[in-house]
Amino acid sequence: MVEEKKDLSIVIPLFNEEKSLKELTGEIIKIMQPLNLSYEIIFVDDGSTDSSFFVLKELYRESKSVKVIQFRVNYGKAAALAAGFKEAKGKIVITMDSDLQDSPGEIPKFISKIEEGYDLVSGWRASRKDSLSKIIPSLLYNKVTSFLAGIKIHDFNCGFKAYRKEVIKEIKLYGELHRYLPILAHWQGFSVGEVSVEHRPRKYGHSKYGYGRLLSGFLDLLTVLFTIRYLKKPLHLLGNIGLVIFLSGLAINIHLSILWFHNIKIGDRPLLLLGILLMIIGAQFISLGLLAEMITRSSYKEDIYFVKSKLDKI
Repeated sequence: MVEEKKDLSIVIPLFNEEKSLKELTGEIIKIMQPLNLSYEIIFVDDGSTDSSFFVLKELYRESKSVKVIQFRVNYGKAAALAAGFKEAKGKIVITMDSDLQDSPGEIPKFISKIEEGYDLVSGWRASRKDSLSKIIPSLLYNKVTSFLAGIKIHDFNCGFKAYRKEVIKEIKLYGELHRYLPILAHWQGFSVGEVSVEHRPRKYGHSKYGYGRLLSGFLDLLTVLFTIRYLKKPLHLLGNIGLVIFLSGLAINIHLSILWFHNIKIGDRPLLLLGILLMIIGAQFISLGLLAEMITRSSYKEDIYFVKSKLDKI
């Protein structure tokens, strides 16, 4: 059986959004009708405990464009997106939230940006309709993330994105790394763009995210940065940290040694203990880096690389 191809797949993860689903689907269908594109809407029910799945079954019966995936329990947004990506048949895949804050009217804008040659296009909620308690931490988080990752994206947390099919095939999602897909794509050589999108006030329910996401987001960022920069060369990270700590301790001890040669008592100085401690910790970091390097080399199978195109004469 030949797999049916689509021009566009719209992947929508959801958790307890029963009130917004019919309205969202109606908006998407209305927007897609004049575009003359084959499309599918893939809802991924991430273990909802309300009536979301019953609403989705009704939408499935009413529209041939709707597909539904239901999880047994709540696995998180990354797992929901991964399931939707696996099911998607479209040459372009768009992801959006199910709470009606993302406007389906922006979909043509994403398609146009992809057609300009970008592999991934991230939405930017330039005028967010959220409380300051969400906007200010998010602004700080995005600034820090953009600086550390070396990619100019204003809104990493925006779920409204568009991808070429090749991007979602090569990037493996796990944990909560979905917000860092632009970073992972950029690292693998894909071109990443950005478009400003309308952000609407939440109409139904309440946000499922709290302040705990900031801490988990920072830890996930460290995971991504380590994976990108140091997975194949851990000594470059641990060794550099260890070297700075070791040299700091060494400088302290050299200073104290000079004082000792001038007959100044140093045995009861806390600075001596600090210098020794820093040298020991620095040496341990370097040793740990060497050990990690040995493990990396011993488990080495093949280089990680990503082919963009290939020309070959047969």
